[in-house]
Amino acid sequence: MQRKINLLLLLLAIAGGAVGFGIGEWLLNRYEGEMSSILLIGIYFGVLAFCIGLGCLIAEMVSPKLNGRSWRERYAGLSWKMLVPVTLAAFLALGSLFEFVYELDLGGVKRINDIVLVIDNSGSMTGDAEHEGNDPENERFTAAKELIGRMDAEKRVAVFTFDEVPQLIQPLTSTATNGDKQQIYAKIDAIEPTTYGTKIDQALTATMDHIRDQGSPDSGAMVILLSDGVTDVDMNAVLEEYRDRRVPINAIGLGNRDNPQLNEQDRQELIKGFERLQSISDRTGGTYTDVKNADQISLAFQDIYRNLDDHTLLTERTGAPAGSTYLQILHIVLILLIGAALGAALGVMFDNRFLAKSFGIGGAVAGLAAGLILEFGLQGDTLSGSTTRLLADLALAAVIALFTLIVPVREPQRKERGRKGATTNPSAGLGGRAGDRSSGF
Repeated sequence: MQRKINLLLLLLAIAGGAVGFGIGEWLLNRYEGEMSSILLIGIYFGVLAFCIGLGCLIAEMVSPKLNGRSWRERYAGLSWKMLVPVTLAAFLALGSLFEFVYELDLGGVKRINDIVLVIDNSGSMTGDAEHEGNDPENERFTAAKELIGRMDAEKRVAVFTFDEVPQLIQPLTSTATNGDKQQIYAKIDAIEPTTYGTKIDQALTATMDHIRDQGSPDSGAMVILLSDGVTDVDMNAVLEEYRDRRVPINAIGLGNRDNPQLNEQDRQELIKGFERLQSISDRTGGTYTDVKNADQISLAFQDIYRNLDDHTLLTERTGAPAGSTYLQILHIVLILLIGAALGAALGVMFDNRFLAKSFGIGGAVAGLAAGLILEFGLQGDTLSGSTTRLLADLALAAVIALFTLIVPVREPQRKERGRKGATTNPSAGLGGRAGDRSSGF
């Protein structure tokens, strides 16, 4: 038993991880939202495992440091036959299974069916003779109607507007039928513009009161807050109940800070408003979006709705699942198991029980590292989603390849039968073959 390393295998495993990442990113960008997330994540892990396995196999074919030259001469053909079944096929199934488990609501996280729109209707939106408004054509209300039109039958929606005081336009009501939606549209169309100031704290207080009184005990709620954020209030006490009840506030900041018509004082107020809105979303587990022009509000609404309750093994958790400790732990554990399975699969591919043990243990460590990278990278603000996935994929490949320096391996041994006094064949491995007796599995 020796501690050794194949540097070419390390290099090509990392290269395979990078290629698998590239293909996986294309798949996510192309098919996310169009294909079942369970199948899509399964394909991602299948492709990643195949690319890493292919890199490892090519490396050992060129420089058989771990399996020996007799493996390359006599048994490499079997490894090529095993490549697709133990990587692409196996991890498509395993990744899909783990994604299915991850999406189950087993941790007490309630699915969000109640959506409350809280829309700024202060004077800064419509403007006056001295200041251009951020939305003089009231496109925010048009965007709200478009969003409601997209809601499925399980959803309920409420609509608040606010200036210095909040106004309940539509209590929580079902969006199951077109008639239900038309009644909501009529109430939105009847909203009159105002010239008053902005009090976000009162709007959010009234919103929470409504959620507490009218919300469903069987489902979660979320808030979509649209404003320029220009207000001077302390939000600490207001947001406490949102955090306690796990009600995320997804904030949209409307206004162009680069508008040359803004004087410096107005520009600074707008920047502070945006910072306040981002703080509100961050502290409640929601998302924040900057929108320079009112005609972009509809897209911002759609993005929030599309990512409602979103949580996959490879993307950020949003909505109520964002703060779930259960999902945090489950995420790391499932990625750890994928890493351990990948390491063991590479050992099976090489038909070498010693490599299976070393790679399997290394895979568990690699999976733990990749799981931590994905969990804290995706939920943090420092790295983008694609960068986080790249680091996790490379860590998975590199740690597995390096682990033969920690857990020793040797070339597999087989005893050939057919004559008195068996001799040792150093190229034998995991599975038995005709005329061979394996010392492996």
